[in-house]
Amino acid sequence: MPVAKKLHRVRNILTDDVMITSKLTSKAQTTIPQPVRVALRLRQGDEIAYAIEPGRVVLTRAGSVEDAAEDPFKAFSEWDSHADTEGYAGL
Repeated sequence: MPVAKKLHRVRNILTDDVMITSKLTSKAQTTIPQPVRVALRLRQGDEIAYAIEPGRVVLTRAGSVEDAAEDPFKAFSEWDSHADTEGYAGL
């Protein structure tokens, strides 16, 4: 099935007030249902963010393997302060 058709089907599912569920295992793990993965464009290695709100938790896509590949220095952002820039300026 073409991706556009899958996305259309997912949009229909999500806009028709259908609740998508999954079960929690004994190790507190769950599988993210396929319509949710498609809607968020999730792939293996992507990060997921959870926003805890009163009475619910909102799941969003936080980052992806592609995002990290685009910026190879993203992992070193902890050393990206003004003091670090000044300290390493002469090197």
